[in-house]
Amino acid sequence: MIDHLGINCADLDAAKSFYDSVLAPLGYGRVMDFGVACGYGVEGAPAFWLSSYDDMPATQREVHVAFRAPDVAAVHAFHEAAVAVGAEVLHAPRPFPEYHPGYYGVFMRDLDGNNIEAVTHDYVAEG
Repeated sequence: MIDHLGINCADLDAAKSFYDSVLAPLGYGRVMDFGVACGYGVEGAPAFWLSSYDDMPATQREVHVAFRAPDVAAVHAFHEAAVAVGAEVLHAPRPFPEYHPGYYGVFMRDLDGNNIEAVTHDYVAEG
């Protein structure tokens, strides 16, 4: 059900140092780092993300939850259902090759301001 989740931090460098330390004994490490966000997990499969945004006040730090979708059609169905109940579209359904080949997702803002996503990792471009 849950593909990955992320939290926003007031001090990303401090948070990286903290999670580098506390997740290592559990066998997890930093497996991706984009500067403004980094992912922890095993063998290149990040499941827990940290990020920081200068324009996001501490009282409004959103949570990011990505739900695993079985295929691209399910990503689109999630998008349509979310729009129908009043969610804001953050990023319309599309491939996100900057994350990894096969990544196809949609990002929405739920009614409480959280960033929710539906994602499949098995997308293959046509043509």
